Amino acid sequence: MTSDANGTLFVSSIADGGVLKVGADGAVVSHFLKPGDHGTRSTFGLLADPKRGVLWVASNDATALGAKGPTGTEGAWVKAFDVATGAMKTSVRLPGAKALANDFALDGDGSLYVTNTFAPQILRLKPGATEFEVFVEDPVLSKGLDGIAFGADGNLYVNTFMGGELFRIEVKQGVAGQVAQLETPRPLKFPDGLRAFKDGFLMVEGSGALSRITVSGNSARIEPVGQFAGPTGVTVSGDRIWVSEGQLGLMSKPPEAGRDAPSFHLRSVNVP
Repeated sequence: MTSDANGTLFVSSIADGGVLKVGADGAVVSHFLKPGDHGTRSTFGLLADPKRGVLWVASNDATALGAKGPTGTEGAWVKAFDVATGAMKTSVRLPGAKALANDFALDGDGSLYVTNTFAPQILRLKPGATEFEVFVEDPVLSKGLDGIAFGADGNLYVNTFMGGELFRIEVKQGVAGQVAQLETPRPLKFPDGLRAFKDGFLMVEGSGALSRITVSGNSARIEPVGQFAGPTGVTVSGDRIWVSEGQLGLMSKPPEAGRDAPSFHLRSVNVP
C-alpha cells in the first residue's frame, strides 16, 4: 500500500489484482485500477510519486506463489498510472527469465528502484528510460528481496522476506557500494513493507509486528509500534500510520469446507 499527499490510500492485491483507492477519511472505496486492466496481473508494491503525479504499480505472474491472477500476462512488470486520470504512462518489463517486482523506492533525481524477489537484484529505472538497469546484484541478497527505502543518510536499505535480514547498500553519487547486513536485537520474521520515517524507518513483518527501525553503525534498533494480522504494507498519512493486513499465509492453505471467506483490513495507529 501507499498514500499520496492528500492522504488517499492505494492498496494492491496479489490474489485478485487491481488497485483499490480509499479516501483519506476511509468513507469511499473505489477501483483505481480494475483487475486485469492494462495487462496487469497480480499486483504487489505500490508507490505514489508526487513529483510526476503518478502511481507506480508492480504487476507479476505470481503462479509460483499460488496466485493465478486475473490475466495470463507473463513476466514481471512495473507500470506508472496518472493519479488524476488513471491513464497508463509507463510500462516496463523486468529483465531475465525469472523475475518478480516487489517494492519501490525513489531517489532525489526521480530514479525508481525495484526489488527483484526472484533474483538477488535491485533494479533501477532512470527518468525517461525504457529499460531497467541492474543497480546492484549480490548473492547475499538471495533470500527474497522485499521492502526497500532510502535512509536519511542517502543509502539504500532493503530486507529479505525469507531470510529475515536487513541490509544497507552504500550509495555515492548514484553508484552502489558496499552491501552490509545489519545486526538486529531479535530475529526478523518475514519482514515486508519498509518506509522511511523520521530518522529511520517503519517496517512490518508477516509475524504481525509493526516496528520503528533506527540504524546506528551496523546495528538496527527495533521499537514496537503495533501488532496486526499478517501485515504486508505500511504507509504514513497525516497523523496516522496505516497497515495492510495481507495475511499471506492463507495463500498456502487449502480452503476448508464451511469456513467463511477470509476478511482483509486496513488498520491504523497514531504516529508516535
